[in-house]
Amino acid sequence: MSEILSPVEVEKANRSVTALKEGLNQVLIDQGVVVDRVATAILARGHLLLEGLPGLGKTELCKGIARLLSLPFKRIQFTPDLLPGDITGTCVLEGEHRELVFRKGPLFASIVLADEINRSSPKTQSALLEAMQEASVTVLGTTHMLPQPFFVLATQNPIELEGTYPLPEAQLDRFMFRVLVPAIGARTLTTLLTERVRGAPPHPKPVLDAASLEPLFAAVDRVHLPKPVAEFIGRLVEATHPTSSGAPESVRRFVRYGASPRAALAFAAAGRALALSKGKPNMGFDEVKDLALAVLGHRLVLGYEAGLEKVGVDRIVSDLLDHVPEVTRA
Repeated sequence: MSEILSPVEVEKANRSVTALKEGLNQVLIDQGVVVDRVATAILARGHLLLEGLPGLGKTELCKGIARLLSLPFKRIQFTPDLLPGDITGTCVLEGEHRELVFRKGPLFASIVLADEINRSSPKTQSALLEAMQEASVTVLGTTHMLPQPFFVLATQNPIELEGTYPLPEAQLDRFMFRVLVPAIGARTLTTLLTERVRGAPPHPKPVLDAASLEPLFAAVDRVHLPKPVAEFIGRLVEATHPTSSGAPESVRRFVRYGASPRAALAFAAAGRALALSKGKPNMGFDEVKDLALAVLGHRLVLGYEAGLEKVGVDRIVSDLLDHVPEVTRA
């Protein structure tokens, strides 16, 4: 077991996290919750799904992350005619002897922006599955490793919009968080109009790079996860399944399929990152509760009854937190 972080190490890591958040706040004005979730996902080395209407700054936020972290960046514009090979890369015949040579696709970057990911077909969307889980792509039987660190930052429009395809459950499960980007208010619009000519986004200066990210990731892994908190995560994820004896009534009625073990792993990794960003050397119950909707919201498959009664995942997650105790009696 790793040693607990010292106060000096916590303070040093916290300064780096604060600098990252300050940079993100320059890009996305008055969106503190979104910025917190993005920073937490980066620290936890998780992939991120940003959902919201067009024009809310999702794409610029992803570009800003790449600048702040000084990491290689590629943008993929997902369209209905996009093919899997357009993402992963493909083999072509080259040279005098017409040998097959692999040409890398845009996935070979540390930060990949999958813009409007739900406008492409499920076949193309599924091309990301291996990359997101194993940081590799396999083409014609040969596996090619992706650069490290590797993040997929995807944006999607609400599925009610024309020309969108719902993401497969297996792919949704590989995103650590789904973050809803809310509409911009009048105050933010005023700031945008007065401080940004023609809406041009700022170009924040780098605050971290690949070399400085490694000790930061190591510090996150050393944040202590107490056994009672781990047990709470286990009970919470188990209770998302309607067949579980610990499931609340709303889960039994409205949920078809609950969260996978990846949800528990996401809670642990993201909870450690969130605790460190608060200047804490250990993770607590508060971090689990704070992250519950972001971790579970996109992993719960609701039944048609939920649609009929207009029950959303936010209510389900709230019921789970009310129903599942932090500590069970012996």
